[in-house]
Amino acid sequence: MSLGYLSPLRMALVGTLALLVAGLDCEHAQARASHRAKEGSKHHVYHGPGYRPPYAAIVVDANSGQVLHEESADEPRHPASVTKIMTLYLLFEQIEAGKFKLDTPLKISSQAAIQPPTKLGLKTGQTISVDDAIKGLCTRSANDGAVVVAEAVGGSEGEFARLMTLKARELGMSNTTYVNASGLPAEEQVTTARDQAILGRKIQERFPEFFKYFSTLSFRYRGAEIHNHNGLLGQVPGVDGIKTGYTEASGYNLVASVRRDARRIVAVVLGGNSGATRNDRMRQLIEANIPKASMQIAAPAAPTMAPETRPAVAPAEKSAEPAVVAVPELKGPLTEPMTPTPIEAVAPTATEVAAPKVALPKPDEAVAPTPAEPALPSPAETAPKPASVPVPAPAEPAAPKPTDGLAPKPVETPAPTLASVRRDHPEAAKPQPTARSRSQARLPAAKPSAVPAIIRPFHGSW
Repeated sequence: MSLGYLSPLRMALVGTLALLVAGLDCEHAQARASHRAKEGSKHHVYHGPGYRPPYAAIVVDANSGQVLHEESADEPRHPASVTKIMTLYLLFEQIEAGKFKLDTPLKISSQAAIQPPTKLGLKTGQTISVDDAIKGLCTRSANDGAVVVAEAVGGSEGEFARLMTLKARELGMSNTTYVNASGLPAEEQVTTARDQAILGRKIQERFPEFFKYFSTLSFRYRGAEIHNHNGLLGQVPGVDGIKTGYTEASGYNLVASVRRDARRIVAVVLGGNSGATRNDRMRQLIEANIPKASMQIAAPAAPTMAPETRPAVAPAEKSAEPAVVAVPELKGPLTEPMTPTPIEAVAPTATEVAAPKVALPKPDEAVAPTPAEPALPSPAETAPKPASVPVPAPAEPAAPKPTDGLAPKPVETPAPTLASVRRDHPEAAKPQPTARSRSQARLPAAKPSAVPAIIRPFHGSW
């Protein structure tokens, strides 16, 4: 009886629990649907069955940079997987800087593993080498591989997308904005045909050794053969890359590089209605424009840099020459020789002019005394020679004594007077030209002599 009574209760409990679980599942399902709707309104772009993506194209001479053909080249378009060209550009920079090697393992996150196709099927927690990641992006256009690269370089896909946009501005791609590394649908992710042509030229000029990856026809990854999506490789002569792309919003896109002999072009087609029509249009553009391409590589930035920098530098180089050759302030000391001070002659007096001229002895000769009179020392003997003894500075001397400097010691015989000397030896009493001032200082004061004026000789600096 108790079992029969409990049986309905158990059934009621089971039913209640089932309803609760169903309600919770429904609530979670609604939450997921709401989240997807919000994400779709923010990033994803959807169009109806009659939608035809807008078309744009451009062909650029890779040697000279000249535009050979363009159509709506500056109109905004969605890049789709052409985005991965910039993803690889940043990865090549890191390899060149030594931060990664081709055999460096890159960790696969859960965010990378859940990316939608096309993909390599990477598993969370595993790793992939840099070399395989590059080949996966160039051939299969692997979205999961793009996120692995973005997280390895930028830390997160969002930060990596910001770096991609900054690099686009640096390269001159002023109308391109990235919000993800793969090119999956996003309303904000836009570019132009001209910007993609700039990137197509820059990446092969900057990384010629890595650009060869874009010509990979296929590679094996974990036992599977991965083929390139670019159907022009190996089919159109001279095509050596670079990348395809497709989303519903963008249409079928293709950036192609072509080399024939010395001619090189980069062509871009955006918004093809199908892969076949896109490839056919690209063939037409290649054949029509490759003959117009130049065969010589132009010097980068030469036409624009010359007018801006050379006029500013040339005047500075020319003005530097006169500053070294001649300075006005230093002209005199550097170029004019020194002129010695002229010697002034002493004007003779009337008495000296009237006196007869007498031959004077040379400074080194002494006057011979007569036997009757005592010999007097010659002024040349007592006076110092100018070449050996410096002349002392003028000073106020004491009153001169009559015999100072004339004789070393007094003799017993009385010294001759001036009158007797002049009477008996007139030529000895005359002042000599080399010691005129000194003789006047040593002899007692006397009347002016009738000796003609003599020009003082110059024996050095005064």
